[in-house]
Amino acid sequence: MKKALFLGLLMVSGISLSAQAMTLTPSESAGKRLYREGVSARGEPIMARVGAAGMLLPATSLPCVNCHGRDGIGRPEGGVRPPDLTWTRLSSTYGQQQINGRSYPAYTEGTLARAIQEGRDPGNNRLDPAMPRFVLSMKDQHNLTAYLKRLADDRDPGLDADSLHLGTLLPGTGALSEEGATVAAVLNGCVARINEAGGIHGRQLRLTILDPGPDRASAVRALDQLIDKEQVFALIAPLAPALEADMAARLEQAGVPLIGPLSLQGTTQASREIFEPLPGLREQMIALANYATATLRVLQGPTLIAYPDEPGQRLAAEKLAQYLQDNAWEKVRLQAYGATQDELPLGSRSVFYMGSSGGFSLLAERLQTAGQVPYLFAASNQVAGDLLQVPSGFSRRVFLAYPFVPSDWTRAGRLALTQVRERQKLGGEHAVLQVGAFSSMMLLSEGMKQAGRDASREKLIEALEGLHDFDTGLTPLISFGPGRRQGLSGAHIVTVDLPDQRFFLVAPYKPIAAMP
Repeated sequence: MKKALFLGLLMVSGISLSAQAMTLTPSESAGKRLYREGVSARGEPIMARVGAAGMLLPATSLPCVNCHGRDGIGRPEGGVRPPDLTWTRLSSTYGQQQINGRSYPAYTEGTLARAIQEGRDPGNNRLDPAMPRFVLSMKDQHNLTAYLKRLADDRDPGLDADSLHLGTLLPGTGALSEEGATVAAVLNGCVARINEAGGIHGRQLRLTILDPGPDRASAVRALDQLIDKEQVFALIAPLAPALEADMAARLEQAGVPLIGPLSLQGTTQASREIFEPLPGLREQMIALANYATATLRVLQGPTLIAYPDEPGQRLAAEKLAQYLQDNAWEKVRLQAYGATQDELPLGSRSVFYMGSSGGFSLLAERLQTAGQVPYLFAASNQVAGDLLQVPSGFSRRVFLAYPFVPSDWTRAGRLALTQVRERQKLGGEHAVLQVGAFSSMMLLSEGMKQAGRDASREKLIEALEGLHDFDTGLTPLISFGPGRRQGLSGAHIVTVDLPDQRFFLVAPYKPIAAMP
């Protein structure tokens, strides 16, 4: 039934209705690349003179977009206020005025070329020393000028006058198909809810869902299709573990924002474009380690970190081991471990488990059979489906990290999620993924509202960066910042009375220090 529901959602949501981005001439396209990447029409880096000494640097390290933004409006940074580069402003017949109050005539193509290459405005005044002087051929200058004339109309893909096109990658088959169906249902329920309330600034939301397929190659193709063919404005809550090594770089190249809990299953993908509402696996494990240090006092070990033999999980395990050792834990060892593996890791006082739910209870059974009952630590979203199969001898010796607990839910938040669940015929399964998807849509909605009617990807990123103590109604308060892309950096710690199947909160959410 769930797979049928998911396939139906794919058929409804996956229809390509995306508006194409503005068509540019070859000259304008070349100018756009020069503006954004600092690359000439021949595909080669151009050079720029910087500072009073005129030191030559490749423009790829300081393209126009870095200071003036993709929309050309420019934002203050480091005490410098880059001017608006839209042609309407530059060519205004009313003349211009610098921040220092100096007036000068409107720009022409010739005086613009002089400003870009020599650092002088139409009144022959020197521009701010922070402005590089670019070494351009006549063709490169022509291309750049042509693009600046179209810059204000070069709206980001996926953003139309009456619609906002979002995309995501969710598996319809395989081990994560049930999780994919759950996230798809929540996202579609949220889209319907927002649209029925009038959309965002009059724009109706559209969502395209593609299946990432069985491996990395198919996932990369699906991501490229969303960005290049479907031309989505942003990605929302994808579930594609195979893209761990590719997602951040591809999003940065295309300038596409992503909002979603990517690192719940593995390593964090640091990127300016990626915003995660929930703590990742790494943050949850550190929260468990901090609790164990302060309350259980198990630093002397021995301590085992059991993880699936996958590159992403191995890296996460190595980082956790380094964190433990840096905080005085002794005798820490790592071991790749699978549910079908015969080798039994014995002799540990504490075990941090990073793997699928099926292996968690099997590991506990093997340990108990060998007469050992160490403390077990795990992230709730990884082992929740297998938790009640753990032998009762581990009662109150299993400690789980939860991104949220029922006391975090406000009345309004509970009602909103309940309405989505009822509409999509969902129960409480995969609760962390449900809340992650729901919170991602809330963040997207708030970010777009703050970006305004004249929104862009850049404005969305800036709006999300400025969110502090945002209340989803389902989680602790979420905050981002220019150097912060994880909305929550800690976790609640819960233990379990296995015979009675009762859960007890032993440590409330507390932010942790950033881990390198």
